[in-house]
Amino acid sequence: MAIPQGTVRDFDAETGTGSLFLDDGSVLTFGPDAFAAGGLRLLRVGQRVRYETGPGGITLVTLVTL
Repeated sequence: MAIPQGTVRDFDAETGTGSLFLDDGSVLTFGPDAFAAGGLRLLRVGQRVRYETGPGGITLVTLVTL
Protein backbone atom coordinates (compact mmCIF):
# COMPACT_ATOMS: atom_id res chain seq x y z
CA MET A 1 0.00 0.00 0.00
CA ALA A 2 1.41 3.38 -1.00
CA ILE A 3 1.87 6.10 1.58
CA PRO A 4 -0.22 9.13 0.58
CA GLN A 5 1.54 12.24 -0.65
CA GLY A 6 0.71 15.91 -0.85
CA THR A 7 2.25 19.31 -1.54
CA VAL A 8 2.91 21.88 1.17
CA ARG A 9 0.31 24.64 0.83
CA ASP A 10 1.54 26.72 3.76
CA PHE A 11 3.74 26.29 6.80
CA ASP A 12 4.39 28.38 9.92
CA ALA A 13 7.87 27.59 11.26
CA GLU A 14 7.14 29.28 14.61
CA THR A 15 4.14 27.06 15.42
CA GLY A 16 5.00 23.96 13.35
CA THR A 17 1.56 24.03 11.75
CA GLY A 18 0.55 24.05 8.12
CA SER A 19 -1.57 22.52 5.40
CA LEU A 20 -1.17 20.27 2.41
CA PHE A 21 -2.77 20.18 -1.03
CA LEU A 22 -3.64 16.57 -1.73
CA ASP A 23 -3.50 15.11 -5.23
CA ASP A 24 -7.31 15.19 -5.46
CA GLY A 25 -7.30 18.97 -4.83
CA SER A 26 -8.51 18.82 -1.23
CA VAL A 27 -6.66 20.45 1.66
CA LEU A 28 -5.65 18.89 4.99
CA THR A 29 -4.11 20.76 7.90
CA PHE A 30 -1.50 19.43 10.31
CA GLY A 31 -0.43 20.46 13.77
CA PRO A 32 2.92 20.70 15.52
CA ASP A 33 2.81 17.08 16.74
CA ALA A 34 2.59 15.73 13.16
CA PHE A 35 5.43 18.01 12.08
CA ALA A 36 7.64 17.04 15.06
CA ALA A 37 6.92 13.31 14.55
CA GLY A 38 8.62 13.49 11.15
CA GLY A 39 11.86 14.85 12.61
CA LEU A 40 11.78 17.81 10.23
CA ARG A 41 13.18 21.26 10.87
CA LEU A 42 11.51 23.20 8.06
CA LEU A 43 9.09 22.85 5.15
CA ARG A 44 8.84 24.99 2.02
CA VAL A 45 5.68 25.89 0.14
CA GLY A 46 5.46 23.60 -2.89
CA GLN A 47 7.57 20.86 -1.31
CA ARG A 48 6.35 17.28 -1.81
CA VAL A 49 5.73 15.32 1.41
CA ARG A 50 4.32 12.03 2.60
CA TYR A 51 1.79 11.99 5.38
CA GLU A 52 -0.02 9.54 7.61
CA THR A 53 -3.44 10.01 9.14
CA GLY A 54 -5.18 8.74 12.24
CA PRO A 55 -8.48 9.41 13.98
CA GLY A 56 -7.48 13.01 14.75
CA GLY A 57 -6.19 13.92 11.26
CA ILE A 58 -2.60 14.02 10.04
CA THR A 59 -0.26 12.33 12.51
CA LEU A 60 3.04 12.42 10.58
CA VAL A 61 4.62 14.54 7.84
CA THR A 62 7.86 13.38 6.20
CA LEU A 63 9.82 14.29 3.09
CA VAL A 64 9.41 12.36 -0.13
CA THR A 65 12.70 10.70 -1.00
CA LEU A 66 13.66 8.72 -4.05
